[in-house]
Amino acid sequence: MDVDIIFRIAAIGIIVAVVNQILSKSGREEYTMLVTLAGLVIVLMMIIPDINELFRYIKSVFGL
Repeated sequence: MDVDIIFRIAAIGIIVAVVNQILSKSGREEYTMLVTLAGLVIVLMMIIPDINELFRYIKSVFGL
């Protein structure tokens, strides 16, 4: 796992937080949840391959 993915996740988190603040200040609270969910889905799609690789490594270590 690279450090690069940690920076990407942090950048997405900062962008989502800023957009949420802008939307909540402008009275668009219904969109803040959608932006948060979109950010979560993007991050999950980024880390799913790494989680899969982790499970494969654990399987090989324990011989499953």
